[in-house]
Amino acid sequence: MNARQTRYPGYDVLDKRSTPSWDEPTRAVIDERLATPQEPRFFNPVEWLAVNALCACIVPQANAEPVVPLAALLDARLHANSGDGYRDARLPPQRDAWRTGLAALDAESRERHGLPFASIERNAQVALLERMQRGELSGAAWRGMPAKLFFAERVLHDICGLYYAHPHAWSEIGFGGPANPRGYVRMYFDRRDPWEAVEARPGSEARAARENRRVR
Repeated sequence: MNARQTRYPGYDVLDKRSTPSWDEPTRAVIDERLATPQEPRFFNPVEWLAVNALCACIVPQANAEPVVPLAALLDARLHANSGDGYRDARLPPQRDAWRTGLAALDAESRERHGLPFASIERNAQVALLERMQRGELSGAAWRGMPAKLFFAERVLHDICGLYYAHPHAWSEIGFGGPANPRGYVRMYFDRRDPWEAVEARPGSEARAARENRRVR
């Protein structure tokens, strides 16, 4: 597998685990995310295929290692029925919205291609999602739920939110995780604290990688 493409070569936020950068509550939360079960507990087998294909379209990770297990993270969130504490009144509750949305996505795919969403080619998947984003899908399987709203407030919100809440994505963007208890000291523009990742500039990738391996 190829390494995850990043502007912060050599940086692994998990190296901060036993340093003053993180406290015990932070470690517990991160450990839980890293231990997310890989087998579905909320989605049924058909939904599981669809949601894996959907996650791969929204956040492609084909050449990344390690991979953020997006479908598993979403399944864990829905299994625990852990939401945002609010929702758009035009959408059903989170669990119902996802079950309806995945079933509708499969129905729309079968109508156009004769196959469920997970079984069609990637360009056809993307085209179907673009139609969802534009609000052009309105088959009976949606049960009155606005496809455009489902795409914006469930698909993008949930999948992208879960991606950037995971430490593998933090390493990719040079984020150090919660700034507690260490916080930040050098607050001036374009300054960084010694425990923050070094961004690689063109021609300085090797130096940045060396420095990032020392970041804790």
